[in-house]
Amino acid sequence: MAWDFETDPGYQELLDWADAFVRDEVEPLDLVLGDPYDKADPRFKALVRPLQERVRERGLWACHLGPDLGGQGYGQVRLALLNEILGRSRWAPSVFGCQAPDSGNAEIIAHFGTPVQKERYLAPLLAGEISSSYSMTEPHAGADPTLFTTRAERDGDGWVLNGEKWFSSNARHAAFVIVMAVSNPDVSAYQGMSMFLVPAGTPGLEIVRNVGVGGEREGSHGYLRYTDVRVPADALLGEEGGAFAIAQTRLGGGRIHHAMRTIAQVRKAFDMMCERAVSRETRFGPLAKLQMTQEKIADSWIEIEQFRLLVLRTAWLIDKHGDYRKVRKDIAAVKAAMPRVLHDVVQRAMHLHGALGVSNEMPFAAMMMGAQALAIADGPTEVHKITVARQILRGHEPVEGLWPSAHLPTRRAAARERYAAALEHVMGNE
Repeated sequence: MAWDFETDPGYQELLDWADAFVRDEVEPLDLVLGDPYDKADPRFKALVRPLQERVRERGLWACHLGPDLGGQGYGQVRLALLNEILGRSRWAPSVFGCQAPDSGNAEIIAHFGTPVQKERYLAPLLAGEISSSYSMTEPHAGADPTLFTTRAERDGDGWVLNGEKWFSSNARHAAFVIVMAVSNPDVSAYQGMSMFLVPAGTPGLEIVRNVGVGGEREGSHGYLRYTDVRVPADALLGEEGGAFAIAQTRLGGGRIHHAMRTIAQVRKAFDMMCERAVSRETRFGPLAKLQMTQEKIADSWIEIEQFRLLVLRTAWLIDKHGDYRKVRKDIAAVKAAMPRVLHDVVQRAMHLHGALGVSNEMPFAAMMMGAQALAIADGPTEVHKITVARQILRGHEPVEGLWPSAHLPTRRAAARERYAAALEHVMGNE
């Protein structure tokens, strides 16, 4: 097997362009614009639309989608390398047409939607004209689908939805939501749930409140209530009972994208740490000369590189197998490691900045909260660790008898028995 750690020169040129473009044109937007999902903001059209056109001209628009949908159909490795750049700016994914949850929603509508659904929802979503929301988790159940209670019941030629959904990101700006509901309570949750496309403003769909993260003043995560929300039969996305399979299609690649964007954030924190180390003078000289500072920098660099290689290897495995299920363990490992790496590096950088580091004049506090959010989003860290352990243990068998297979006296006796004749022959000739 050949191993290659270099990027194709042609694609590297595109990455170099994206790197400079994000740095010079996109990152400044973070300081002057508001919510990337608020498409009604007039500043969006004035500032963002021209940048999106430049991305399209370079062929880097919505690269996760196939050419038939205006993308490049890139595999996970190429997408990972691009997302490593886009993760530096909260506006960059919108400028490149791959912002979550819209990217995942677009992907499942592209795979499972009807022609009518694609025309109504997918086309404007891909054009960047609207935003969407993914309405899955519930207040009492979190992300555990076996505990969901939001129901979808047939009524005539349509469906009626009732229940509550929690932390539906960007619901306040969404033109539609994709909601997962129990459509058949008499079978397993993995076969008894369906997905529905519900337009904003549908009677009975209520935003109870918008929940913020940490110290956010205006929350962007909707607490939604569905009260006799009536939708037509053609609101069903995919097959009845197919919600879980659709969700897994959506989440697998998304976790890799999040991981590489997280690496971009970690690198920003690391660069700030190094800059502080060589700039801040103490009575003993710059912080960079202190061994404890050097240890923080060394540990951070090692952790970043280890995590990056894990993510890229997982992306490569997805491309190789073409099946997220075969790489389930690796994706879970990425998800479990992601918040820890971000937290540890950001914390070190924050401490090196002293009081300035914990103030609202530096980005570290928000980044620390982001690490905690990553540990919860798309399934908590603990669940993913369980997945890793279970997948690993499937490849091991229990030992027969009293002693472990590595028990030295037992192994020594077996080795003596195996080589008894040879040893006896050698001893007899001495």
